[in-house]
Amino acid sequence: MKSKSKKKSVLFHIIKYFVRLFSPKMHIESEKLLPKEPTIIVANHAQMYGPIACELYLPDNYTIWCAGEMMKFKEVPAYAYQDFWSQKPAWARPFYKLLSYLIAPLSVLVFSNARTIAVYKDGRLKNTFRDSLDELLKGNSIVVFPEHYVTHNSIVYEFQEGFVDIARLYHKRTGKAIRFVPMYICSALGKMCLGESVQYSAGAPAHGERNRICNYLMQEITQLAQALPRHRVVPYPNISKKLYPMSDEITKDAVTVDVHTLDKESL
Repeated sequence: MKSKSKKKSVLFHIIKYFVRLFSPKMHIESEKLLPKEPTIIVANHAQMYGPIACELYLPDNYTIWCAGEMMKFKEVPAYAYQDFWSQKPAWARPFYKLLSYLIAPLSVLVFSNARTIAVYKDGRLKNTFRDSLDELLKGNSIVVFPEHYVTHNSIVYEFQEGFVDIARLYHKRTGKAIRFVPMYICSALGKMCLGESVQYSAGAPAHGERNRICNYLMQEITQLAQALPRHRVVPYPNISKKLYPMSDEITKDAVTVDVHTLDKESL
């Protein structure tokens, strides 16, 4: 079942056309691994490439988790600067602070018209889970990018585990155990690689399920990256391209970032 279409801005369609024209072309690998029933795809963020690829190339019945702050005009500047550009050299930061204000109107336009669910880490989190459950109950699927600024390895950063609780809510409403599908976004090779899914176990303790499922997904995404021809990995932090790791040089230590001012609260 497709999501009920909301009327989208003509300008959004124009922007989407040019983004598709100039962004890396992507192909979904092993699409047969997607379950027929509603599912949750969990992917590496790959900076801007992950959300863009999912908006452009996944079917219309997939809705993408997106930072809710990017849809609120007054909240865009602080969030955009902190999340995208706070690691830039000190001499360049005033420019990026100005840029964070300039992009606010464009951000609201794009993310409010795209197939998104607003994600928050404050009291509005209940809205995120409500909207996600609504999509699943309609027969649609969702896409989550749960990395945050804690190192796992040089392919993927640690996952915030709270998204797994959607499966508990879904089971409570339907009696069905949803599956989580790992996906590796590889812009260098133009691939969106799907891996074998893992099913939620409703009878297990919630904390244990979060941990089990996230560890499985991080491991699968790492293995999907390693199985591809040698390529440069786009890491979660927005760092210099010369620091991007190579896919065949997997280490437990990724690029260190200053996380003192970054929000590490799990969803």
